[in-house]
Amino acid sequence: MTQQHLFSVVFFALLALLVYQMGLMFQPFVFPALWAGLLAHWAFPLHLELSKLLRGNDALSAAVLTIGALGMVVVPLAVMGVLLVDEAGVAEQTIRAWIAAGGLHRLPDQLATIPLIGGWLRNAATGIDVQKFSMEESVVAGVKGMSQFLVGQMGDLLKNTIILVTDFFIMLLVLFFLFKDGQKWFAACYELIPMDESHKQKIIVRLDQTIRAVVKGMLVTAIVQGVLAGAAYLALGVPFPIVLTVLTIMLAPIPFGGTALVWGPVVCYLLWAGPMMKALIMLAWGIGVVSMVDQFLRPWLIGQGVEIPILLLVLSVLGGLALYGILGLFVGPVLVSLLITAVQIYREEYYTAASGSPPTAPRNDT
Repeated sequence: MTQQHLFSVVFFALLALLVYQMGLMFQPFVFPALWAGLLAHWAFPLHLELSKLLRGNDALSAAVLTIGALGMVVVPLAVMGVLLVDEAGVAEQTIRAWIAAGGLHRLPDQLATIPLIGGWLRNAATGIDVQKFSMEESVVAGVKGMSQFLVGQMGDLLKNTIILVTDFFIMLLVLFFLFKDGQKWFAACYELIPMDESHKQKIIVRLDQTIRAVVKGMLVTAIVQGVLAGAAYLALGVPFPIVLTVLTIMLAPIPFGGTALVWGPVVCYLLWAGPMMKALIMLAWGIGVVSMVDQFLRPWLIGQGVEIPILLLVLSVLGGLALYGILGLFVGPVLVSLLITAVQIYREEYYTAASGSPPTAPRNDT
């Protein structure tokens, strides 16, 4: 082994060790940084336009957009908190009025009208001793049980809250510097990629298309589902429809459950509050319209942008969710798209050169 070979081995071994140690050190910040990367990529055209308006002041533009991202999270949470407090009081008064009007006495007969399980529910409700039922005692018992639960879980709850808040502010910090210095970092990393210029361009273009298509597909689908569900909440007179609409939009990207995690309990509430026709309308609307939008609109929007076969798209979303959590909804399709691009490069540069035949375009059945 020559001295040059020895130097190369030692150098790359040291480089691999340093990269490994840096990976361990930065591992807790990977997910906040990835979220910041998604947001920065999606909003970077806005950053460029804002920088022009601010006469090239990238730092000021980055600060404005970062504060805007903070406001987009804090303000809706504050508004939802106020709405929940106000409407929780209304709900408590409604329950008291329902009990005072003899609602508990009528409950078994109302439950009996529910198809299939009405008889079983009526027998279960008949065992309630209405005379011994006290709203005050129930509230006290509920508060006592909740306080005991919170005391038992306070340590984990406080720890998870601190981690969540810390990750959020780390994401904002990374987001600021991605806006401010992202172009320089990208250019430096781009030069280090040991590939032909045409191959690097293909990968970058595919990555850009995939991220934009996935973000657009997720956001548009979630908003459409939330608006459709919110229209039903308003039309059927469901309490606090605004809060439920926001929750529907937030939960819509989840493949399993998703919007049903909100409109499902609404159906149960309408079964309890009556009339039953409202519950059936909500159930039919939730299954036939709100949930079906997710099955068709999201794959179509993402597939149109990146030309990923529907089967691979669905599996990448589910697999990404299982492996990376909510972030996997975006990471999964991106990884599949990059793999498809890598396979295309292989076909063009290696497989074709070895076989001597021209490559055929990959078939897309979507």
